[in-house]
Amino acid sequence: MAASQAPVRAAGKRPGRQATDKKGGSLIERKLQHLGLHQPSDFIVHLPLRYEDETRIMPIASIQVGASAQVEGEIIRSEVQFRPRRQLHATIQDDTGQLALRWLNFYPSQQKQVEAGKRVRVRGEVRSGFGGYEIVHPKVSVAGMPLPTALTPVYPTTDGLSQLSLRKAIDGGLAVADLTDSLPGELCERYGLIPFADAIRTLHHPPANVSYADLIEREHPAWVRIKFDELLAQQLSLAAARAARRRQRAPALDGAQADLPERLMRSLPFSLTNAQARVVKEISQDLLRTFPMHRLLQGDVGSGKTIVAALAAAQAIASGCQVAMMAPTEILAEQHFHKLRAWLEPLGVELAWLSGSLSEKQRKPAFDKVASGQAQLIVGTTALIQEKVAFSRLGLVILDEQHRFGVGQRLELSRKGEESLGEQALIPHQLNMSATPIPRTLAMTFFADLDVSAIDELPPGRSPVLTKLIADARRDEVLGSVMAEVRQGRQAYWVCPLVEESEALQLQTAVDTHARLEQALPDMRVGLIHGKLPTAEKQLVMQDFREGRIDLLVATTVIEVGVDVPNASLMIIEHAERFGLAQLHQLRGRVGRGSNQSICVLMYQSPLSAIARQRLRAMYETADGFEIARRDLELRGPGEFLGVRQSGQALLRFASIETDARIAEQAREAVAELRDRYPDHAQAHMRRWMRNKQDFLRS
Repeated sequence: MAASQAPVRAAGKRPGRQATDKKGGSLIERKLQHLGLHQPSDFIVHLPLRYEDETRIMPIASIQVGASAQVEGEIIRSEVQFRPRRQLHATIQDDTGQLALRWLNFYPSQQKQVEAGKRVRVRGEVRSGFGGYEIVHPKVSVAGMPLPTALTPVYPTTDGLSQLSLRKAIDGGLAVADLTDSLPGELCERYGLIPFADAIRTLHHPPANVSYADLIEREHPAWVRIKFDELLAQQLSLAAARAARRRQRAPALDGAQADLPERLMRSLPFSLTNAQARVVKEISQDLLRTFPMHRLLQGDVGSGKTIVAALAAAQAIASGCQVAMMAPTEILAEQHFHKLRAWLEPLGVELAWLSGSLSEKQRKPAFDKVASGQAQLIVGTTALIQEKVAFSRLGLVILDEQHRFGVGQRLELSRKGEESLGEQALIPHQLNMSATPIPRTLAMTFFADLDVSAIDELPPGRSPVLTKLIADARRDEVLGSVMAEVRQGRQAYWVCPLVEESEALQLQTAVDTHARLEQALPDMRVGLIHGKLPTAEKQLVMQDFREGRIDLLVATTVIEVGVDVPNASLMIIEHAERFGLAQLHQLRGRVGRGSNQSICVLMYQSPLSAIARQRLRAMYETADGFEIARRDLELRGPGEFLGVRQSGQALLRFASIETDARIAEQAREAVAELRDRYPDHAQAHMRRWMRNKQDFLRS
């Protein structure tokens, strides 16, 4: 039997008696593979989520709500009850007291296990029930069995794969896996790291004297070693990506064919801020190089990223290359298109627009202009990466709100550029833009291969937005505020709540709210915009709002980014407690774009959850996008913050950006030394930790 199969076989029954599915192979093997467990090296780093303490029996009188407990005693009552629904209820008693047990779903075998008169051992989390303390769905075993001498690991699993089967499979993996240390002894000594083999064995089989608190809090030296290894592997991968990019070739965009950037600067009706000028210079210098730029441009809402992108585009166009700018929503892409056209078309730049809503007849001329090179700047949504789009010479790719695109989408646009640059093996430069500032710890850990530019000041003349928290019960006051703003010739947004379960429900909410507001404010011109409106209708509504023919715009979150109406000075966000912190900040950024004092009203419904309260407090206390981002990271964690949780890949499985910053710093320090002095160790480390994940980090 091959070593790589050993742990899988260890999980099941004898090979001849295992259940098989239609695709062949045992069902348990298929479940293990679903968890990504294929080889012994996978099994050894499939580490416990938590541990259960089965080493002692607790007196029932000593158990506490919210804690796990293991008790032993006699079942004195057991019956199936039918109110409010069919449930199995039992009561266990020892010398110190009684404890209720309850099953919402159960089998006849479970019912037999807890018949009155039987002595059993049960364990689970203690809750406060109607008649006192209870355990719902406890684990039941025979009383009097020998107690384990160490903590029992509980692993991440999948439906149909028991902890027992998983433990057997992991033990099989431990028996045959290579536990050779991938780090040189000198490095381990410097950072006080225990050997890899010791760390792995401790976490899978904690010795009797190990600190339960250290294991649970992941502060034990075994966890420190694993977290260091994971962060080091990630940093090695990013360093390899940066080195690989330096070996690639890109067109040097020196702007020699025209003075377009200078003419654009002279034509602008405003001056760049110091921060914008600094960032423009950084990007311009990158574009002169013969290896691909990979820069992240971040700036708070309203900080002026679009003009920075326009100047970068002008440099590329002046060098004889095309530029593609892709945005995640049609409204945002269209906003960019209008701005860029107003700035660049008078200077002789030919633009093209591509979106999914264009008919085949409308797309054909755009495709032809792009393929022939007539279109120098192409703006659009993911329609830019459809198969029929072929560029002539794509030298610069600009991705706005880049974290909203899937990994494959981000890579696909760059690949189209490679195809257009032909046999010279050139790769286009790439500028990623984000209006969600990324906290320093996160940028250093997840974007170590990116050059980061930050626009950290707002253009002059922007009025700070006043944020107010108002309970839903004071809706009439809010309507009064809307009327007062409109009477002064200004406009307002009314954003409808997110309904996570259903886009259709959110749409209905917007339609209903629009109808109610039209009724409550009969003298006002109330508009409605949402994602399901036909594109032409959306464009018409936005145009009417921009040109002042709509006083109050009822909207879903389609207006979250990219909408720029300086006369809109009031933003009402209904059920603000349902929104994420980044979304609230983005929505608030739709106002405060003119010289008038702007107000953002966060209307909430009580009672608030603890997280909702923290979000609303953060919005009330600060308008600084970088501070908002830091708090958002604390509340959500890096995967959700960066919008990559849907990719199916965890950013970090064991380490935490919030609590392991010191370990991350040490891992960053170690990268250069490992790559320079111990290349074999670096390769071994990458093989152990980063198999099949480099592409994910690279995107």
